[in-house]
Amino acid sequence: MRHDPIYPSRRSPVLADNVVATSQPLAAQAGLRILQQGGNAVDAAIATAAALTVVEPSGNGLGSDAFCILWDGKELHGLNASGRSPAAWTLDRFPKGMPDLGVDTVTVPGAVSAWVSLSERFGQLDLETVLTPAVRYADEGFIVSPVIAKLWSNAAVLLGDQPGFAETFLPEGRAPKAGERFRNPGAADTTREIGRTRGESFYKGALAEKIVNFLKANGGAMTLEDMSSHEAEWCGTLMQPFDDVDLHEIPPNGQGIAALMALGILNHTGIRDYGPDDVQSLHLQIEAIKLAYRDLHAFVADRAEMRTVGERDLLDASYLKSRAELIDPNRAIDHGVGAPKRGGTVLLNTGDASGMMVSFIQSNYAGFGSGVVVPGIGVSLQNRGAGFNTIPGHPNCVAGRKRPMHTIIPGFAMKNGQPLMAFGMMGGPIQAQGHVQLLLRTQIWNQDVQTAACAPRWRMVEGLKVACELTMSAKVREGLSALGHQVSVESPDNAFGFGGAQLVHRLPDGGYVAGSDPRKDGQAVGF
Repeated sequence: MRHDPIYPSRRSPVLADNVVATSQPLAAQAGLRILQQGGNAVDAAIATAAALTVVEPSGNGLGSDAFCILWDGKELHGLNASGRSPAAWTLDRFPKGMPDLGVDTVTVPGAVSAWVSLSERFGQLDLETVLTPAVRYADEGFIVSPVIAKLWSNAAVLLGDQPGFAETFLPEGRAPKAGERFRNPGAADTTREIGRTRGESFYKGALAEKIVNFLKANGGAMTLEDMSSHEAEWCGTLMQPFDDVDLHEIPPNGQGIAALMALGILNHTGIRDYGPDDVQSLHLQIEAIKLAYRDLHAFVADRAEMRTVGERDLLDASYLKSRAELIDPNRAIDHGVGAPKRGGTVLLNTGDASGMMVSFIQSNYAGFGSGVVVPGIGVSLQNRGAGFNTIPGHPNCVAGRKRPMHTIIPGFAMKNGQPLMAFGMMGGPIQAQGHVQLLLRTQIWNQDVQTAACAPRWRMVEGLKVACELTMSAKVREGLSALGHQVSVESPDNAFGFGGAQLVHRLPDGGYVAGSDPRKDGQAVGF
């Protein structure tokens, strides 16, 4: 693979037979340690994910949701471990719309069920062993890294009065600073119990009771039945071909289908005639993403609720071609919703010497999530309920025992029936957009994974608004403006807005090349 051009903050890719790439170095090393102890890529992914709940609490926690795509050596699998809303939630409960924070944003946390399901089906080591690095970081403490310290400080202002938050995450009344040690003994005990009971306590036992009782005491609607009825789902993947590469995404309730739609639209454009940083190349990508996101927000929800417009309708080749025909190469357009049927988050990727590859994503949604933290057990709860809307009749309208539309998505690329790349990008609404950018850079323009991670990014906001990184050349930004895009330049401090990419690419003769986003504290490691 080519190693040019060179972008600001350029790191070197990591090449090895066994690799882990994620957004926090200690978590990456936790996964690497498990690989060195004889674990496989799934064991390493679980170890890394569990460690991230401790060392990167600004993006995930024990109360997160998760999704995974993995190649087991013979076939591809997709896992949906997102939780459902409490049975008692109705539209009447939210007369002012969905809140962003607090107990009424908490759906059943699914990440623990992902760890258990992956371990039981594909793990090589026992779950207690795999969770040991996370337990140690929580028990003995870890030194807080710079990007996470900044996000932690921002959260202290926003969430300091949420139930249980200050008690767990604001020792001495403030967020820990970069270079300071932070301990979370409650999370250590909880993680041990999760390993010992293989998640049983978290959903049906003592831990579940503590979570439910605390939520109830603060006005929440979650019940033990809501918790105990949760199961992770082996859901398979959806696929979109582009030349000789197939992009795979998790089916709805995630936004991965938007990346597939955008790629399908780009199939019918002249994007292959341009370079990775050409104005026209970016223009076509932005227009394709706008078209895909219009349909995403109109039609995508819990898979079971997409009765009128389904996945096949949105990915129909003739429909995507008709959407591509709406793109004007000479000007930006504020596209409307189509008619497909006539009538923030943490991310990690692993690969082992046997060829097993994992793309895993885990998230609280908005940083520390709901802000609600169960005292004594270190469980910070996500705010995925904020992903619902309150539009009667909309497939994503809030209701009981329903999965909200999710932003978090793992990505996986296949080529000629063989695994090519486990990858993804954390960061809310940029994720599907980022998948498209990363796939095109690595597969059409042959950039190595670290170059693709370092490259300047854009993010479609809404209408004609497009946010660009300061590292994007002024000439390119001016070119986009000339086409009618309303371009804004966001501060380099906005790490969340432009995401955090992690990529593991399989080499033709075995082994991997891995890259980790310089916008985060993380790294790619291997041996």
